[in-house]
Amino acid sequence: MSGLCNEKLIYGNLINGQWVESASGKVITITSPADGSLVGEIQALSKEEVNEVIRYSKESLSLWSSVPIYEKAGILYKAAELLEERAEEISDILMMEIAKDKKSSVSEVKRTADFLRFTADAGKSLEGIAVSGENFPGGSRNKMSYVKRVPLGTVLAISPFNYPINLSASKIGPALIGGNTVILKPATQGAISALHLVKALQDAGLPGGVLQTVTGKGSEIGDYIVTHGGIDFINFTGSTEVGRHLSQISCMTPLLLELGGKDAALVLEDADLEYAARNIVEGAFSYSGQRCTAVKRIITTDEVADRLVDMLKAGIEKLPVGDPRENVVVTPLIDQKSADFAEFLIQDAIAKGAGLIVGNKREGNLIYPTLLDHVTVDMEIAWKEPFSPILPIIRVENMEEAVEIANRSEYGLQSSVFTKDINKAFRIAEKLEVGTVQINNKTERGPDHFPFLGVKASGMGTQGVKYSIEAMTRPKAITINLTE
Repeated sequence: MSGLCNEKLIYGNLINGQWVESASGKVITITSPADGSLVGEIQALSKEEVNEVIRYSKESLSLWSSVPIYEKAGILYKAAELLEERAEEISDILMMEIAKDKKSSVSEVKRTADFLRFTADAGKSLEGIAVSGENFPGGSRNKMSYVKRVPLGTVLAISPFNYPINLSASKIGPALIGGNTVILKPATQGAISALHLVKALQDAGLPGGVLQTVTGKGSEIGDYIVTHGGIDFINFTGSTEVGRHLSQISCMTPLLLELGGKDAALVLEDADLEYAARNIVEGAFSYSGQRCTAVKRIITTDEVADRLVDMLKAGIEKLPVGDPRENVVVTPLIDQKSADFAEFLIQDAIAKGAGLIVGNKREGNLIYPTLLDHVTVDMEIAWKEPFSPILPIIRVENMEEAVEIANRSEYGLQSSVFTKDINKAFRIAEKLEVGTVQINNKTERGPDHFPFLGVKASGMGTQGVKYSIEAMTRPKAITINLTE
């Protein structure tokens, strides 16, 4: 197979510079969550083929790590240019493969191009440092350490279904600019979109073996590749359940984990309620809430809750719902299992006394945007990550109770604080056990050069262009001892 796929929409894997099919002939069929139509077929690689991929990766490491950074940067610049040229084509595939609306699909591709350019710029700014021995007590100026950053080796990048272009590039770009070779294992649903990203990077001039792909069933090759001795770093985005499993089996292989969240929006009495409501609706329901940083609960007091509910209801009722090809915001969830879970959370809350304000309607795997009021801590929706368009409101007596409930979650990705009082905002922000606090803004990822991290069950390690490069490289010190 000379190209990415053939006329039958059978996609190959990029292995040592060539797009090839599995020797077994086994494929996995990808159908659209939007209408069940065929998107394409991807390869189901065997363990033996995984071994081959890792061998090629190791063989390519010394060559790639010796390529000057400005040349590596040039390839990323070219890949960004190709992505923008192909934005319409790739966004159409995104739209059908993961049911992401057209506007968000185009935005993901263009944002990824920007990410690659910024990564190239950051890579060119990497510099070594010189440390003098005389700075430490008893030291000597005759001793000096030259410290530079070197690649870790072969990076296994495991990307999720919801941002298969952007969250693949956020792993691949920093790893490559740091001199590593990369093996991408995309989520099965989303793999075709990710393969188009890889094709752009290949066409931009990446040497064979530097970036390769592995598609297949996690039950057959997932644990095998993660525990393979040839993997030097694992960069994973996905569920907390899988993240915990990876951390248990990966032994001494370093990890960067971006996991789930239960991001809370704390709305204070003095907040601009109209602004907060608009902002929260966007943060909770774009791409049907299938984002780790989606606003997943509101915590506020009775003093403002009734007015806020009315504003939220008005905003939610205006959200266009349906087929991703029809300029909508809320689209079908990725699969029936996800829709079943969303329906369970809604029914559990209503059965336990939550007030249904709007929503609670289902058509196949399409869940209509749902707002639940008077949610209490004994309801599953108060704690579970829905990954669907469900927004619960938890009423509290004061902000001390709000912070306590926010922090009681097993997750710690982000939180929002809406208030006009910057002093209150900072005091509350200091108490929230999360990686990032957004003041007067929805929880969200980016800008991509900001640090992005989760605590507790929301992740391990820090992302963001500079931080990701640092995570996938290490310091190497060369000490010079001058003689008299």
